[in-house]
Amino acid sequence: MQVQAEDFFFSGLHLRGNTSNPVGSRVTPVFATQLPGLNTLGISMVRIDYAPWGQNPPHTHPRATEILTVIEGTLQVGFVTSNPDNRFITKVLQKGDVFVFPVGLVHFQRNIGNGYAVAVAALSSQNPGAITIANAVFGANPPIPGDILAKEFQVDKTVVDMLQAKF
Repeated sequence: MQVQAEDFFFSGLHLRGNTSNPVGSRVTPVFATQLPGLNTLGISMVRIDYAPWGQNPPHTHPRATEILTVIEGTLQVGFVTSNPDNRFITKVLQKGDVFVFPVGLVHFQRNIGNGYAVAVAALSSQNPGAITIANAVFGANPPIPGDILAKEFQVDKTVVDMLQAKF
């Protein structure tokens, strides 16, 4: 009885996202938090804007498969399969091309052109979650102890300290 038309409406995907940031991309989400009518429906979407050579850095969605369509530009996309193979699957996409990222796998997109690029993606959850790998590993709060990361990445702890300082 309290549901209104506005609960099922979102406006703004026609607007270019601000890509003036270190990775050169902006994700505009349309999840249940932005569009309450999606709650319990198991779907959502995003618009991703890319500056020239910008990227949507390696990340994962723990609760959703993603299907991405290139609207403008040229993107290199890829994902890594799970252990033990850890195969890198990659493809260059043009306007109108579609690519699927299976649920939970680390994936990315990168604009490989000198112009602006945009994509729209649908996700199989109203709340897909997103874990950006570098932010999660090097920007954890409180920080993951540097000696643990140094051992995992097989680098000197000073390298880990430098990376943690960036996040």
